[in-house]
Amino acid sequence: MKKASLFLGFVLLLGLSCARIPEDTPQNWYSEGAAIATKAVNTDKDASPESFIVKLGGSSEVSGILAIAGVKSVEPLFPSTPGNEELEQRFGMDRWFEVTLEDPQSLQDVAGTAASLDCVARLEFNTVAARPKVLSEPVGVQDLPATKASADDFSLFNDPQLSNQWHYINTGDKTISKNVYAGGDISVKDVWKDITCGDHSIIVAVIDEGVKYTHPDLADAMWTNSAEIPGNGIDDDGNGYIDDIHGYNFVDKGEISWTKNGDGGHGTHTAGTIGAVNNNGIGVAGVAGGSGKGDGVQLMSCQIFSGNGGGTVAQVAKAIKYAADNGASLISCSFGYGGGTFTSDGAYRSYGGAEYEAMLYFQSKRNNPVVDGGIIIFSAGNDGLPYAGYPGALENVISVSAVGPDYLPTYYTNYGPGCKIAAPGGEAGQPVASGGYSVRAEVLSTFPSELEQNGGDYAYMQGTSMACPHVTGVAALGIAYAMKLGKHYTVDEFNSMIVSSAKDIDTRINAFSTKTVVYSSGNTYKTLKMSDFYHKIGTGCIDAWSLMMKIEGIPCSTVAIGENQWIDLSPYFGTSSTSLTYTGLEINDEARAALGLKKDPELRNGRLYIDATKIGSAKMTINAVGGGSAIGTETTIGGMAISREISVMTRGFAATGGGWL
Repeated sequence: MKKASLFLGFVLLLGLSCARIPEDTPQNWYSEGAAIATKAVNTDKDASPESFIVKLGGSSEVSGILAIAGVKSVEPLFPSTPGNEELEQRFGMDRWFEVTLEDPQSLQDVAGTAASLDCVARLEFNTVAARPKVLSEPVGVQDLPATKASADDFSLFNDPQLSNQWHYINTGDKTISKNVYAGGDISVKDVWKDITCGDHSIIVAVIDEGVKYTHPDLADAMWTNSAEIPGNGIDDDGNGYIDDIHGYNFVDKGEISWTKNGDGGHGTHTAGTIGAVNNNGIGVAGVAGGSGKGDGVQLMSCQIFSGNGGGTVAQVAKAIKYAADNGASLISCSFGYGGGTFTSDGAYRSYGGAEYEAMLYFQSKRNNPVVDGGIIIFSAGNDGLPYAGYPGALENVISVSAVGPDYLPTYYTNYGPGCKIAAPGGEAGQPVASGGYSVRAEVLSTFPSELEQNGGDYAYMQGTSMACPHVTGVAALGIAYAMKLGKHYTVDEFNSMIVSSAKDIDTRINAFSTKTVVYSSGNTYKTLKMSDFYHKIGTGCIDAWSLMMKIEGIPCSTVAIGENQWIDLSPYFGTSSTSLTYTGLEINDEARAALGLKKDPELRNGRLYIDATKIGSAKMTINAVGGGSAIGTETTIGGMAISREISVMTRGFAATGGGWL
């Protein structure tokens, strides 16, 4: 017997119904391309056979759909959250419904009949998004040595495996890769030291496999729904989800899981990069994991993959709206449709109705005092194609390509149009100086011990999936700092600051004609032509220090390590900077140490000369006189005192032709 949904009573009470089903509706509507198929924006290829989704024309008329033979239930796709009704209606969240079938074999027939109803404006098959592409098996960290680097590089936090996280602090250790590049990281060390380590009021939703919320390095970072009573089987807060304590499992409709057959630890790994607890004496560090004082970001697990299932349009869309309604400021999405599925924003928008509208809803939901909506970050894809996969390729979404410890594009990364910025994604198969290859060229993060062969809580993985959470973590640090400064931005403004907060990769790419890596268990060599990636790896690699300076409003100048490097001061003092009288420079010991200065910088003819020996970032203040050679006094005529704070970043090389100074 057909099981009607609980929503049916409400519908019948209102006396609403769809138009009658035409008697001549073809049963094989899809295969024959009947006219009613124009309401279907996609096909049933790669779609769940158990349900499809519809958008009604303006009201909740579902009784006609329930009357179709083979329909088991019709439920609102998006549970309404108290207090958000106006926003839900603005974005049509109240008009989407999921139709579940009694028999999966009847998908085309039932969908065709539903599409013929006047009240149905749009029909979408429940297409499955590409699961995260596993490029290599996760490798645990048991008995791996620390990197051979000075203690100063890793002394800020006491997390023992921080020295193996080259993607945060790359010292140029050749036991990681023969071609390792010092400074090929996200430039976060000085941000942690001088600016911010995060803010616990910021919630980041990880839309992925389930996050192991009991993990020793994640438990204290997990978002907790205080309005929900664990394990009582009741939706205590009325948000449409039962027992959603640390997020929700949208696949199995219940508790978050991470140990089903087919789970790969992917969600736990990406979550650790964003917010593993810092300075807690165990494991690894997270980009926005705090300083050990409970000030790291909160992690919300929005599970859309479980075992070998999940990833449908309905599950993704629900997860995005859930994140918005429960306080998330950012969503980190290390998944997407396979490269080439869509080739333009218009093609994706015309297809991805429920999913896309959920993203627009998220971008309009203000969950912090800094940005007027949510920030969406996707991985660019691991297909090695010259364009990003969707949804990340959308113009209003940040998509992330990947570089390795050699600070060059990885063999698997998508690049080109749609790829907004890059970040470390790791790359197995990079040769080391002593011969052979090291797993440490991949990205180290948290991992479910239940899935690791030796029962370890940490593992190395690689992919744009690993690059994506680096940018998410840096963005979370940016919101934390902007909150401290009382800054306010639109979503577009903040996205623009993230994407423009990048350090040059093209100069590094230009230094190589090719690079060769080994992959597929060491049996296959792949040679990459570096010119293919020139100007196509986004704006460059995310630079945490640069983002903080943009938020602070201080221009950044970048110089290469070495003697007699100089910085043009006209961006700070105007085009007449060469005619000013400079009265001094203020720099503290921390800044000297960060840049490895041999001596204090000197001011000569409108330039700041600097001899740096270390990759780092620091601020200093330059004092000058405008309108005279000295400041006016009670007895003499003179000029005005001018003081400008500047930010200096030292890197291993400097770009030419409009790049780094």
